[in-house]
Amino acid sequence: MTKINQIFINLPVNDLNKSIEFFTKVGFTFNPQFTDENATCMIIGENMYAMLLTEKYFSTFITKPIADAKKATEVITALSVSSRDEVESIIEKAFAAGGKQYKDPIDYGWMYNRNFEDLDGHQWEIFYMDMSAMPTE
Repeated sequence: MTKINQIFINLPVNDLNKSIEFFTKVGFTFNPQFTDENATCMIIGENMYAMLLTEKYFSTFITKPIADAKKATEVITALSVSSRDEVESIIEKAFAAGGKQYKDPIDYGWMYNRNFEDLDGHQWEIFYMDMSAMPTE
């Protein structure tokens, strides 16, 4: 079995400072050791990070064009939290910082999911799952 020690999601951003400001308002922090004028390392959780890279810098790592996240979806970053209240808190902060909802919330009773699109159009889902209440069928 393969064991992954850390995850780094790399996302291109149009304006690094505006992205840092947005995600700070949502409640995330950043590792200054991996932050300069080209990139920042957003701490999502234990051993989970999002590298926000200026589009110019992001381009140095790829051979294909950067997808325009405002026109097409390439990935949805889904983050699990500890409660429905935490889902609501993060979503409300994202909306207050300029994020927008891209689809209706999902509530299955045992799983609750809300979403936001960040300033660059990247899609994020924040969800809570109560596995003890998950249907058996």
